Amino acid sequence: MSFDTIIRNGTVVTASDTFRCDVGIRNGRITAMADTLDDALEIIDASGLYVMPGGIDSHVHLAQPSGDGIVMADDFASGTLSAAFGGNTTVMPFCLQEKGSTLREALKAYHAKAEGECFVDISFHIIVTDLTGRVLGQEPPALVADGYTSIKVFMTYENLRLRDDEILSTLDSARTSGALVMVHCENEDAIRFLIGRHEANGELAPKYHATSRPVAAEREATHRALSLAEIVDTSIVIVHVSNREAMEEIQRARARGGKVAGETCPQYLMLTANDLDATELEGAKFVCSPPPRDEKSQIACWEGLQNGTFDLFPSDHCPFRYDDDQGKLNEKGKRNFRWIPNGIPGVETRLPILFSEGVGKGRIDLNRFVALSSTNHAKLYGLYPRKGTIAIGSDADIALWDPMKSVVISNDILHHGADYTPYEGLEVTGWPVRVIVRGKTVTDGDALVATKGLGNYLARTRSTSF
Repeated sequence: MSFDTIIRNGTVVTASDTFRCDVGIRNGRITAMADTLDDALEIIDASGLYVMPGGIDSHVHLAQPSGDGIVMADDFASGTLSAAFGGNTTVMPFCLQEKGSTLREALKAYHAKAEGECFVDISFHIIVTDLTGRVLGQEPPALVADGYTSIKVFMTYENLRLRDDEILSTLDSARTSGALVMVHCENEDAIRFLIGRHEANGELAPKYHATSRPVAAEREATHRALSLAEIVDTSIVIVHVSNREAMEEIQRARARGGKVAGETCPQYLMLTANDLDATELEGAKFVCSPPPRDEKSQIACWEGLQNGTFDLFPSDHCPFRYDDDQGKLNEKGKRNFRWIPNGIPGVETRLPILFSEGVGKGRIDLNRFVALSSTNHAKLYGLYPRKGTIAIGSDADIALWDPMKSVVISNDILHHGADYTPYEGLEVTGWPVRVIVRGKTVTDGDALVATKGLGNYLARTRSTSF
């Protein structure tokens, strides 16, 4: 046989083009694209469907240490299963360096959690929390050479954040080694001040999480992170931007010649701070950082997706169970918003929301959808053109989309480990109906076809975006 699989009669969509052709797959790669292909072990009829690169979610948290008594809802098996059913073929979780450990030690432990568990391909970012001479001077060059080409730092969370001088040192080390630094931008000192004021006033409900992390705290930290990157003269990624003011900081930095990428996430398009003001403790379901803002901020974030301020649209999937003493409703979290674990599930709903609210409502076109959901992630994080496109020689990572399929999102139909979805009851039009990883079908409709262990770990090259 000439091919293992032929995808026939579909409309191929890439970040730049939309066209009709058959796609031939052999040994896990795309080996032919033509008007008509024949001679395959398997023929997939994609009539009426879009043939798109599988989604790449470059911002997810799986099996990550989350504090005393708190357990993340997804391990690698459930998290990558959920990703596959959401149209994704690659996810990029964060490997957290715990205090006192080296980056190599953290990676060894995190690889052990993932080994043999994944339904889709994976690649790690490294969260740096504990700087030593070895971490800054010795480990990054060797890790970049081994394909670990991205680092994340926090400006918030007392046990994770780095001081400005430490961020400068990390940026300078990354500049030398060729790593790309991602930054969570919120001013921790301002947040601690506001938390203290809320506590002094007896304001402890989930809704006060949002007011303890105002736009100004995100805007100031975004400006500071961009300024630090400018001082070092290196590229930077500003993650999960929630509002216009932080967007404008990115725009100004670019106007000065700064090398900066930006991302926003589904929660900043679909949720607002009012969701945290639900009855009883239901608002805890929506606690994440930065918090959702208001409708004006939603409009701004859509503009950022349209005008190129945002290069990426990941999920920031950070799942915790709600009704669980190891999750949102832990004993301290019931009494005080500051102890509610920060994060919401979203890896499975990311792409249907962007397709329905973006493409379906005329905010973005199909090609921009592919760029935001897959191609730009591959380019920014050193996976392109192996991943992120449909082209001869690329991995056969493909999602077949039914643009007319309407689905009401409910936790009952999702595959993550959380016991809720923040998008319960949202009706979307457009859904991935078959997902293929390196030529092998993982999901077909509602059925899981593959077994865990199909997913590979991906070493990456340096970013090709700057």
